[in-house]
Amino acid sequence: MKEQRKPEQTAPMRLNKYLSDAGVCSRRQADRYVEEGRIWIDGAPAVMGQKVMPGQKVFLDGKEVTVCRKRVILAVNKPKGIVCTSEKREKNNIVDFIGYPERIYPVGRLDKDSEGLILMTNDGELMDEILRARNYHEKEYEVRVNKPVTMDFVKKMQSGVPILDTVTRPCRVQKTGAYTFRIILTQGLNRQIRRMCEALDYRVRDLRRVRIMNVRLGSLPTGAYRELTKAEEKELSRLTGRS
Repeated sequence: MKEQRKPEQTAPMRLNKYLSDAGVCSRRQADRYVEEGRIWIDGAPAVMGQKVMPGQKVFLDGKEVTVCRKRVILAVNKPKGIVCTSEKREKNNIVDFIGYPERIYPVGRLDKDSEGLILMTNDGELMDEILRARNYHEKEYEVRVNKPVTMDFVKKMQSGVPILDTVTRPCRVQKTGAYTFRIILTQGLNRQIRRMCEALDYRVRDLRRVRIMNVRLGSLPTGAYRELTKAEEKELSRLTGRS
């Protein structure tokens, strides 16, 4: 992947943008870190909305943070049992599992019992654009359930299912076998597909994500990762309005 250089900091920069550019987290997560007292600047706790001045040193949990000079976007085939978090307290966190030499973090979540495609990046702004619900970005899944998939089940799943004090957005569902179906969502509620199935008296046996927007899992082996191609990066930038 071609290295993308960023200029040296010559003007004040909002702390959450600084942390995003450094590949630590998204801007929203940065604000939470500030509230938790985990961010310090030049030996003092950071405050919400603070700006980083040229030459100042920023620390997260006691470790200095510097702005990254290379944008990284990986497609990862997450195995079951791995947790999509950068928290070191979780022994099965995906960051340690991947062991990538640059600081990266997962874009969104894929629950521990599920497998398949997850993007990982050090570009916090890209992460925010992908995760914003109003953008209706597509995510595609292959699902196996515990009993035969009926057309009534497909119709109900497509039209919206009451879960988590809301009704899911209309989505696309295709029966692919007696016990399997394919679903394309444009939102990411917590354990959404599992909860939708449970609301209709089904149980998910296997769940695999095979696509996020224009990026497909393809034949990537379980537990492996790859850098996005230039064509994938270009289209991802276009879809997120960052062309």
